[in-house]
Amino acid sequence: MEFTVPQFIEREPKIVGPFTFKQFIYVGVAGGLCLLLFFILPLPFFIVIALILLGGGFALAFLKVNKTSLPVFLKNLFIFSFLKKKIYLWKKKTTPPRFLKPEPKIPEEKNREDELKKPVLRISPGSRLRDLFTQIETK
Repeated sequence: MEFTVPQFIEREPKIVGPFTFKQFIYVGVAGGLCLLLFFILPLPFFIVIALILLGGGFALAFLKVNKTSLPVFLKNLFIFSFLKKKIYLWKKKTTPPRFLKPEPKIPEEKNREDELKKPVLRISPGSRLRDLFTQIETK
């Protein structure tokens, strides 16, 4: 049996012209408030407040912050900033790092044959290899 899987399910449908329902509400409320203020305020004050209101309405409708709509971003910002308790803890580890642990002592009783089988890499005291190693590690 084959079923059709709906595509683009994260998309909200366009209901009023090019706007989704939420976008239409944000722009409509801002426009309604501007219409009300047109009859109440003098023209210079109305223009300033209308630009702020319509800018906010269009920002709420269309602006996205990191692929998140502005109303969701503002809601998350408010919840994180004021409602949730924030506790920052840092606990320093008291165990020393691995490379500072003393190596276990090897018993002195070894067969001479075992020593001959293992390859030994020794650096002579006059070698510059040790000096180069410390220069690389410290710079």
